[in-house]
Amino acid sequence: MTEYTNEIDASVDDVIYESLKPSSPQSFFLFAGAGSGKTRTLVNVLARFKKEFGQEYKLRNKRIAIITYTNAAADEITHRLEYSSIFSISTIHSFCWELIKNFTPDIKSWLKDSLSAEIVELQEQQSKSKDLTNKTSIGRAKKIESKNKRLASLETIQKFIYNPNGDNLTKDSLNHTEVISITADFIKSKDLFKQILINRYPVIFIDESQDTKKELIDALFELQSQYEERLSLGLFGDTMQRIYTDGKENLGVGLPDKWVKPAKKMNHRSKSRIIDLINKIRKDIDGQEQFSRIENKGGVVRFFAVSRAKDKFETEEQIRQKMQTETKDDKWSGDNAEVMTLTLEHHMAARRMGFSNFFTPLYTVDRLKTGLLDGTSSSINLFSKTILPLYRAYIKANKFEIANIIKQHSYLIDKETLQNNVNKLEVLHTTNNKVNELLALWNEDSNPRLIEILKKIQQTNLFKISSVLKFVLQRGDIDNTNIEDDEKTEDDEVLVAWEEALKANFSEIVKYNEYINEESKFGTHQGVKGLEFDRVMVIIDDEESKGFMFSYDKLFGLKPLSANDNKNIDEGKETGIDRTIRLFYVACSRAKDSLALVSYTDLPEELKKNVISNGWFSEDEVEVIV
Repeated sequence: MTEYTNEIDASVDDVIYESLKPSSPQSFFLFAGAGSGKTRTLVNVLARFKKEFGQEYKLRNKRIAIITYTNAAADEITHRLEYSSIFSISTIHSFCWELIKNFTPDIKSWLKDSLSAEIVELQEQQSKSKDLTNKTSIGRAKKIESKNKRLASLETIQKFIYNPNGDNLTKDSLNHTEVISITADFIKSKDLFKQILINRYPVIFIDESQDTKKELIDALFELQSQYEERLSLGLFGDTMQRIYTDGKENLGVGLPDKWVKPAKKMNHRSKSRIIDLINKIRKDIDGQEQFSRIENKGGVVRFFAVSRAKDKFETEEQIRQKMQTETKDDKWSGDNAEVMTLTLEHHMAARRMGFSNFFTPLYTVDRLKTGLLDGTSSSINLFSKTILPLYRAYIKANKFEIANIIKQHSYLIDKETLQNNVNKLEVLHTTNNKVNELLALWNEDSNPRLIEILKKIQQTNLFKISSVLKFVLQRGDIDNTNIEDDEKTEDDEVLVAWEEALKANFSEIVKYNEYINEESKFGTHQGVKGLEFDRVMVIIDDEESKGFMFSYDKLFGLKPLSANDNKNIDEGKETGIDRTIRLFYVACSRAKDSLALVSYTDLPEELKKNVISNGWFSEDEVEVIV
């Protein structure tokens, strides 16, 4: 192997910094594989830029846009850059909304064209239906009706609203997909919009660029090619870590010659055995190779081929005990265990943790997934960020904290309400009685259902209820008085999902909250991208995951390729195996010291033979459990 030092990537920061200079901007794609210290590079370069050009940027009212994948990542970078005003750090949805929010007439025009085209397409499909009474046709008819209603209501909208972290179901709101699509279209088609964008943001950085929506990346590429002397577009990413299908395939391949293409070779995270494994996984994909830090030699990797007939909870505990023995690391098992368990789908983690009754109905609705997984849905936040803290204060008998929460969240005693009431003491006394009425649901260690809590909130009027939850209550014929006809939504699948989720007990909110706040020892193969853990257990089970986007059975040679797979291969299109191997890479590359891969199968002996013949694992690293 080539000799190297821990400073193998030292020149990368300089290359990127040179690309940002206002006098000679260049665009770049930085290959940054797992554990390569991408955020460190980003922060170092921007801190240096601020020192040299910060004052000039302030005077000219210009900013560098840094687009991140999550709110948490945006917060971390903002903190590390000391909240400087020359950096605009946000998620892609927030960034796009800031760009388009004042273009109301243009948004109306875009929506009119989009809705009209969608209606025509749906009507064409409906005309070909032989049975207009089947579920599909009825659903399509409802969609046509709702889109026509929305089209008719456009004229009455004075200004659109959008919450990157909300449900966005009211008639004057845009949904997440629309915000991205509108922005991409405006970047491509509107000269004034282009000028505003590049004047305000001469530098645009996109983190996790391989998973940024393809249509937006294409629009920015087109913009950069038109204004290459005024715009530096910087993409940070790793095509092997593209895990969402709407990202741009083969990003980084075939870039213009003028683009700078630095690469970070060092993996600062993992021990050498784990890096050796992930290098082998990606070897036939793009040949990119990483090196471990000099001091990070060693590490333990084990693959367990487990019969699907085995009890999963019991087997996974036995494997943790085996790993404890193999690694001589007490934190693999027992009361003090610190193992991150990665499931293929969130519902697998929800089942293991015990919050699937709440989670699964919402998770099946695509438009609810984002808010559910990043904990930003306003409907969910009523339970997780208002009721949960209130419950915790109640069980600790902390009256001061209860009062604080009510003061913070209840509009019954907000500043305006109290100012408008002569008898303030009576208002406080009445509110206190309502709080006690709500908290009585947990008396004698009761575990109320979420719908009971919601009904009590509505009866007491303690907290504001989101429009979605109001609609759910309305469907239950609980209270129709506060809901205007023009607020009604056509989103039946959303409401049905919520009706089911609200049947769950409140204890599931406690567990769900632990999970999405990363306070639990569970995550998903996809959701932990960018994170790292000393000990990782990866759960692989196509049957339990119930997904169709990924197939580990095909990846491991246990299932033949379908006709569609072979067709996609012949046409050079992406297959389920391509998606699965990238997911496998992401999951394995989270581990720092030790990694256990637990694969459930009907053919454990064949699985063992196949993974060894792949060259990924040695004979003594694979164990069959039947």
